[in-house]
Amino acid sequence: MVNKLGIDLGGTKIEAIVINDAFQVVERKRIATNREEGYDAILQRIVILAKALIETGNVEGPVGICTPGAIDYQAGTLKNSNTVCLIDKPLQSDLESALSLPILMENDANCFALAEAILGAAKDYRLVFGIVLGTGCGGGIVINKNIHRGPNHISGEWGHHVLYPGGRDCYCGNKGCAESYISGTALEAEWKALTGEFLRTTDIIDSGAYKSHPEWKDSFIENFGRALANVMDILDPDAIILGGGLSNMDILYTEGRDAAYNASFSENMVTPIIKNKLGDSAGVFGAAMLGDYI
Repeated sequence: MVNKLGIDLGGTKIEAIVINDAFQVVERKRIATNREEGYDAILQRIVILAKALIETGNVEGPVGICTPGAIDYQAGTLKNSNTVCLIDKPLQSDLESALSLPILMENDANCFALAEAILGAAKDYRLVFGIVLGTGCGGGIVINKNIHRGPNHISGEWGHHVLYPGGRDCYCGNKGCAESYISGTALEAEWKALTGEFLRTTDIIDSGAYKSHPEWKDSFIENFGRALANVMDILDPDAIILGGGLSNMDILYTEGRDAAYNASFSENMVTPIIKNKLGDSAGVFGAAMLGDYI
């Protein structure tokens, strides 16, 4: 039986998983990224981890790498990353040289959507839009169990469509992007400006703190609904799957859903908005599947 290796390269941890043809876990390991040590040290940690699992897990075929940020698929580099030392480094070619196996790199939102469409909450749907809503605001599109990248490799980047022309500055260089209004980072900045204190977005909701400033939640829900409705009007997916830290907020499946439905073109929306099934394991499962579903 041929096994597949996937690696999730995150800002704080590197997780590797070996799965068989039935998607069963053969072996799994997680280590710290230690990004403060720089590119060469991170590369070496990935290589050591991968070699150990390749040897014990009977791995064949390409190795999938899942990572946050945009990827230059021609150069095999990261164009942006929360681990700054990785940006513009020849990660793909360096890993291929060290492991003597092909390396497939993919954005974490695409890997999330792929895993949920094959193994998770969206496995019964044809066209799936997967959202990673946390520190940032990412998205991935899976059609018939395959990632849809588009000719410019920007498919699914709903976080960078403009909600408010001339609005807030976004790191991408544009103004008014959805990510600048509905990401955890943006919402936490809004809360601090409103109250003078820093709280995580999930804590603001879970503790009920927002009740003293209902305008904060109302703005969030309105912007979430509008941003999602724009995607629904263009893509009309069979299902929308929410992932990332904010996906645990129950209001997104009630008030957020209703806001999206109300802002959409159709008066009779039926597209389900569903919580993920695989949690933070979706990315590494998606990475392991890249050789067969990309």
